[in-house]
Amino acid sequence: MQVEINGRRQALACHTVFEARSQFGGATDVVILNGFQIDSDHPLAEGDTLTLIRKGAMPSREELESMMMARHTPTVHKKVKQGRVAIAGLGGLGSNIAVMLARIGVGKLLLVDFDIVEPSNLNRQSYYIRHLGMPKTQALQSQLAEINPFIQVETRTVRVDAENVPELFGDYEVLCEAFDKPDAKAMLVNTALDKLPDIKIVAASGMAGYASSNLIKTAKPLARLFVCGDLENGAAIGRGLMAPRVQICAGHQANMVLRLLVGMEEI
Repeated sequence: MQVEINGRRQALACHTVFEARSQFGGATDVVILNGFQIDSDHPLAEGDTLTLIRKGAMPSREELESMMMARHTPTVHKKVKQGRVAIAGLGGLGSNIAVMLARIGVGKLLLVDFDIVEPSNLNRQSYYIRHLGMPKTQALQSQLAEINPFIQVETRTVRVDAENVPELFGDYEVLCEAFDKPDAKAMLVNTALDKLPDIKIVAASGMAGYASSNLIKTAKPLARLFVCGDLENGAAIGRGLMAPRVQICAGHQANMVLRLLVGMEEI
């Protein structure tokens, strides 16, 4: 019987999952059979995919790919791995979007921001005390390497303007707009729509304060533009930017990116 174990085809004489685990792994390994984690023994069939995850150890590239493929399904994982996504702005939205996209294994990420990490960022952005004073691009790149060292992460520590948008983002299929200021958001979206006819843009508007989570949604105002947020609650006196709603909106953006990468453009 031929079974795929951690990305390799193996000829087995045994007939159950736990028998295979005893032969190729250890008794404490997490077992994923055809994309589902199992806790009790199960018969093996010709062509099954078995992933054995060693607890507490960093897997090889091949093993990690096999694990992620088991979780995502092969077709979805292949599309995500081939994805090229740029993130403009690495604050509360962008830093959290980058972490989520790294976790799902997007093959190539571009991180763009001109700023450094400072104390007020810590209430909602994916940074830690050890990052204070570091360029956000460098701090975030180091975090992503700890999540998935096998994806490609490029950084540009520059301020985005109308002149450099085509050069920065022209090689990417999806652009995440994650700026704080409305004028910068409008500049990036309008320039990308005008100068980059093939790119899809996932933007955000309205995630400040602590209004209901259910107000945050994803809209599609134009064929290549998707906007996440409640479209109303911007930061103002008495209504600051706080981690929960900012991260909910970042989750909407990351999920829309995922949907675009797998070919689903409806909201």
